[in-house]
Amino acid sequence: MKTIVIIQARMGSSRLPGKVLKPLGDKDVLSYVTKRCKQIKNVHDVIVATSVLPQDDEIVAWCKEHNISYFRGSEDDVLDRYVQCAKEYKPDYVMRVTSDCPFVDYEMADEIVMLMEREQVDIVDLVGELPRGLAVELISFKSLLSIHERGKEVRHREHVTYYAYEFRDEFTRVEYETPKSHHHSSLRITLDTEEDYELCKTVAKHFQNELVSSSEVIQYLLKNPEIAVLNKHIEQKPVI
Repeated sequence: MKTIVIIQARMGSSRLPGKVLKPLGDKDVLSYVTKRCKQIKNVHDVIVATSVLPQDDEIVAWCKEHNISYFRGSEDDVLDRYVQCAKEYKPDYVMRVTSDCPFVDYEMADEIVMLMEREQVDIVDLVGELPRGLAVELISFKSLLSIHERGKEVRHREHVTYYAYEFRDEFTRVEYETPKSHHHSSLRITLDTEEDYELCKTVAKHFQNELVSSSEVIQYLLKNPEIAVLNKHIEQKPVI
């Protein structure tokens, strides 16, 4: 089973422009995300998929400097960007990661890949309310091609796998029970706003380790509510 990780990344963000290359600890956000993804076992490659816009030349330069595979495609049609990127690698499965999740849970991702290797279904459903910013998605390339053909609404093109959750019966699925210790959905460990950035910087400064376990990050925030509250009021943009 050939699995690749595609990390979607772009400099254009309405609430926090350039967030993926902002400093984090003694590195930057994209360093955290790519290094953690490279820890996921049994994946063939980790690719950063960005846009063809000139503003994203900076991401391409970063990838070249850090010897990270990259692909350039549509800015707004993220689904097409994923599909065209994946076509170059001919995978069986594609793991979707967003670059605004510097503490993405690579240990949980290991287990998701192993589950898919056993079950060989279209998509893995994660069970349990996680903090925003830890989860990955794993879907078959065949299903991604099907979504690309059928998903015509803006939400389908922007959110890549959304069609598979809206039309569940069209895909075979297996459930992954997320660790109960992770069930703290009130926590935001993602990067959309300045408040999110302040929280992530505080976490990075405390651990000084790009590969800190996501479990440790959760426990740190639970034990330090004055830090967790920094971005508690932030509302996620609705899918429309």
